[in-house]
Amino acid sequence: MTQTLTPERATVRVPGLGAAALGASTLAAAVATATSYVLQPELADVAAGIGSSVSTVGILAGVPIAGYLAGLVLLVPLADRVRSNRLVAAQLALLAAGLAVAAAAPNPVLLGLGLLIAGACASTGAQLSSLAGRYSVEARRGRTVGTVTAGISAGIVLGRILGGALADRFGWRWMLLAFAAACVLLGLAALRTLPNRPLPPTQPYGAVLAALPRLVWRDRALRFAALSGALWFSAFSLIWVGLSLALARPPVSLPPRTIGLYALAGLLGMAATRVAGRLADRFGWSRVVVCGLLLAAACAALMGVSLTHPVPLLAALALFDAGLFSAQVANQSRVLGLDPRRPAQLNSAYMAVYFVGGATGTAVGGLVLAWAGWPAVAALAALALVSALVLVRLGGRRR
Repeated sequence: MTQTLTPERATVRVPGLGAAALGASTLAAAVATATSYVLQPELADVAAGIGSSVSTVGILAGVPIAGYLAGLVLLVPLADRVRSNRLVAAQLALLAAGLAVAAAAPNPVLLGLGLLIAGACASTGAQLSSLAGRYSVEARRGRTVGTVTAGISAGIVLGRILGGALADRFGWRWMLLAFAAACVLLGLAALRTLPNRPLPPTQPYGAVLAALPRLVWRDRALRFAALSGALWFSAFSLIWVGLSLALARPPVSLPPRTIGLYALAGLLGMAATRVAGRLADRFGWSRVVVCGLLLAAACAALMGVSLTHPVPLLAALALFDAGLFSAQVANQSRVLGLDPRRPAQLNSAYMAVYFVGGATGTAVGGLVLAWAGWPAVAALAALALVSALVLVRLGGRRR
């Protein structure tokens, strides 16, 4: 007789993450995510170091992001079939190797190869959020996922700042080697602290990958969660890309270093992730997502008319990030709980769609700014958030 694995029975049988494992996971998620952004403030120095043009190195700066997308599809599903401690340790070791290749690269080809390997393995952050969902009891899933997501948020916000500071003091090659060393140490910590529980696969690996598009299409809850997430990640990218460019143009005309400090507004978003996880556990994912999107949409509209007023602009930017990070934690917690037997496969499908939305916002942000100005960028972001809110409400209805 076939035995059905219900969510309640799954959470009873799966051990929780200890404090050491959760701390190591959060720090590893932060460092792994940050590695995709650390070179961005140093493109001119990198170009000089490998004897290439800034435009060529600028293209290479996008390679880690492409690698990250590949890692979401190819590597994250492995969390459902490989022992957690070995998988994370191996990926962090490969991430360190990719960074070392990039640090020693004498030409653009080897630099791009190293960054591609590092970018793919930087998806360890998404891997760890899947594991947080797997090894959490249902009543604390949002809190645990929110803690790991706070690490990912910290990597996104602080990666450019920390990478730039280390590179300015020691050079970009030594900066990459410092991050590589950190990845090795965190890999050893993961090997000792993460669960070593065997995970017998239920499907061949190729079948899991082939099933990802069908999974999004056939599972209504996953489909609405992924599409709404893609819309708000697109709005997030629109605001940050458009704002960075708008602050450098008249009438504001800020220098690059000052513009970089605006990223500190994202620290509120990082802090909001843990609170959002607890609220999702207590009040349900839907209320947290809706409130986060409403807050972000209102802040996007305010930013559209406050470009030359730093105080309201920074306040709106901080609350904008807090709203979207909160929505992301609650939404991802919901996705990871749809089927406790395969949280990594669900997370991989969700994050792939989510990431496409972010890439789209990044690609069009500069174009919209050039064609219609900063108010149009903010308005488009607000429209994307309202559309995401509609999808959330539709997706939350019973079938």
